[in-house]
Amino acid sequence: MENKILAVVDGRNITQSDMFHLLQSIGQNAAAFQGEEGQKQLLDELVMQELLYSDALSQGLQEEEAFKSALAEMEKSLLKQYAMKKLLDGISAEEAEVKDYYEQHTSSFTAPEKATANHILVESLEEAEKIAEEIKNGLDFKEAAKKYSSCPSSSQGGALGSFTRGQMVPEFEQATFSMTPGAISEPVKTQFGYHLIQLENLTPAGTMPYESVKAQVKEQLLLAKRQALYIAKRQELGERYTVEMK
Repeated sequence: MENKILAVVDGRNITQSDMFHLLQSIGQNAAAFQGEEGQKQLLDELVMQELLYSDALSQGLQEEEAFKSALAEMEKSLLKQYAMKKLLDGISAEEAEVKDYYEQHTSSFTAPEKATANHILVESLEEAEKIAEEIKNGLDFKEAAKKYSSCPSSSQGGALGSFTRGQMVPEFEQATFSMTPGAISEPVKTQFGYHLIQLENLTPAGTMPYESVKAQVKEQLLLAKRQALYIAKRQELGERYTVEMK
């Protein structure tokens, strides 16, 4: 792809690549500069930067001691970052290593017990009992939720999706996790009102399948390798160079 020249300042080209790098540096606000006017503002900023550079050279600012000191500090910081990146970049993990790590650390890849449920929320016990009777007489639970529930989930037939212990209020949680899939609870009172709960599924706690967590396992293995390499390098360099703690 051609790196189009957008402007020339004092003999130096400003290109589309320069524009792209400036846009990246803006971060979350980059979307505000996607239009024609935004692009013009970015180009004006790049032109200004080049003008300042030319002016700095003409004044000989690069020879000032304050600049040289700042440059030396930046170079030192950049070299540290580069050395760390170079140290860690070579670390990788083969598929067999990842699988072996998973098998040795299965306790780190467990999923808690999880329930999938629907509910109907109303203000009074009488309402809840009346709706429960209608459901026993053939009214579909989800249709009842759409018709009667005051919870925003009513538009989805009372669907709450999946949740684990600790995500719902205690009374609701206790009732849900004591049910069997397909069952509908008696009215359950909470601070929000009275609930009828329909449990769709209950998944017991257990080890997550390797394929579902492979990316997570690999990242943990790479992290462990980076930490081990870091510690080993710290020890090696500490023995090679003098360190005096004050």
